[in-house]
Amino acid sequence: MVDAGKILKKLFEAYPEPRIELEHSTPLELLVATILSAQCTDQRVNEVTRKLFKKYKTARDYAEADQKVFEQEIRPTGFYKNKARQVIACCKDIVERFDGKVPDNIEDLTSLSGVGRKTANVVLGVAFGKQAIAVDTHVLRVSKRLGLTDETNPDKVEFDLMKKIPRDKWTKFTLAMILHGRRVCKAKKPLCGECVLYDECQWEDKKR
Repeated sequence: MVDAGKILKKLFEAYPEPRIELEHSTPLELLVATILSAQCTDQRVNEVTRKLFKKYKTARDYAEADQKVFEQEIRPTGFYKNKARQVIACCKDIVERFDGKVPDNIEDLTSLSGVGRKTANVVLGVAFGKQAIAVDTHVLRVSKRLGLTDETNPDKVEFDLMKKIPRDKWTKFTLAMILHGRRVCKAKKPLCGECVLYDECQWEDKKR
């Protein structure tokens, strides 16, 4: 039987103040960085956004960007043509529909071009300080191994976790799970012998 309370206790002891590793100072910067982080390391994204954020200050700046130029500016993050289209289209929506301000609720955020629930929840939880569970590859993988969900669809995993994790812990849980997935419960070579959640883990392939 999975004990979510025990998992939270041990997880928060290991990561008492988890922080997102994407560098940002505004909701807009976090939104852009999160879009760029798809299938790319946060470190690489940070290298790109340190220059990008000096040039593009507002949603209108991105909305009016030259796509070809923008593609080259974000090229190191991979899939740069698609990401450039996403960022520019998203920021056009923000300018045209939200007066240039990033909305602070899940319905409006997910109505933006190229913004799914994961990205929206990252922005809600980190930039706006609201409680939200963002299911990225790390949260999905670790949650399944721990037995917190049997689902594979990120949205369904999110709703499973919302039922099992106290609402006031959603954002902290997300950030701690991301760190744990990166540092310990890795996809290919998990460090089971170093895992604080080993005794709670339901994964049949776990090793000491």
